Amino acid sequence: MVNSQTPGVPPAPRSCAGCGGKISDRFLLFSMERYWHNHCLKCSCCQAQLGDIGTSCYSKGGMILCRSDYIRLFGHSGACSACGQSIPANEMVMRAQGSVYHLKCFSCATCRNRLMPGDRFHYINGTIFCEHDRPGAALLNSHLPPLQSSSVLNDQKVC
Repeated sequence: MVNSQTPGVPPAPRSCAGCGGKISDRFLLFSMERYWHNHCLKCSCCQAQLGDIGTSCYSKGGMILCRSDYIRLFGHSGACSACGQSIPANEMVMRAQGSVYHLKCFSCATCRNRLMPGDRFHYINGTIFCEHDRPGAALLNSHLPPLQSSSVLNDQKVC
């Protein structure tokens, strides 16, 4: 930030983008082309004061996010791990081992059936398999009906 103040003339008070109040604090934050009180620039998810936890913040879909929440919500790239397309901030997602997916992209690599919350799946070397198609499973002639359960395995569940 460049200080363009004339010597001997106090700077004009700035308005905080968070609360709308005048910023008369000794320190202020400048993020997303706006000024903020230190206590007003907060993560939309965890409410952490962003000026206190680092030197960067993230913005997507009108949300201001700390690094941890951005990665938790959108993955490292903000893109779906299956198709590579951007994930809008307001879209529901599925997660597996730190990867993030569009709902429509969270499907078995073998049969392409979409996995739903509560479905058991196997995540092997970055690839998702349904219960039926997991590598090493006994081959069955057809998929199990959706509500019929197979033996419970100590694996992951869709969140």
